[in-house]
Amino acid sequence: MKQEAVDRKRYALLLAVRDSDYVRTKYGGYFNVFIDVFGSENEIWDLFRVVDGEFPEEEELDKYDGFIVSGSPYDAYGDEIWILRLCLLLQTLDFMKKKVLGVCFGHQVLCRALGGRVGKALGGWEVGIKQITFVDDLSKHCPFLKDLHDFPPHASIIECHQDEVWEAPIDAKVIAFSKRTAVEAFCIDEHILGIQGHPEYTKDILDNLIGRLVDNNSINRSGRQWRGLSQTGSFGWRCARSS
Repeated sequence: MKQEAVDRKRYALLLAVRDSDYVRTKYGGYFNVFIDVFGSENEIWDLFRVVDGEFPEEEELDKYDGFIVSGSPYDAYGDEIWILRLCLLLQTLDFMKKKVLGVCFGHQVLCRALGGRVGKALGGWEVGIKQITFVDDLSKHCPFLKDLHDFPPHASIIECHQDEVWEAPIDAKVIAFSKRTAVEAFCIDEHILGIQGHPEYTKDILDNLIGRLVDNNSINRSGRQWRGLSQTGSFGWRCARSS
């Protein structure tokens, strides 16, 4: 799915999940969900369904201003061919200093590709609206956030994961954490940002996903994994991009 134009910023969504029936029916697919949150007028966005083996060609990479790697039901530490290929692509983008945002699985696979460690979350599934805490002097750790003034010390964000980053890449800065997850977000220089939560999710998408997880016995309706669902609101974090 490609749009053509001249002298406009161009971004690519590396989609690591197949559209659910609900998201396809209500939003036309996850591509539109991401564009609603991260897209701006006069930008070009291309879709690559990496989960199905669809990747940008190497000679195409330089024309993009940035990339987003989506969440996924797959394990970021898995050995599926497309995941290994995605790791190689992310290493290439890092070398090129291309801006990359990783969301949930994307956050974890970025970590893996760039030398960190990921695995099953020690606390098990975490589903719902969660409060995260940002480190002090956030702009000092992430230069591309220097224009954000009065950044709050805490924020709420939708989360749905059973894996997590165990150890960030050696050159990464951990910029957010929570009571149960030591690496809620990390950045590298001015081009890499990983977020464990889902800034693109809406409450109805989360509700539908919870229903599907309950139906397939991945989670149940009791226990610590549900903490936070009674809260309202979510934290929308736009991808940091320089002009």
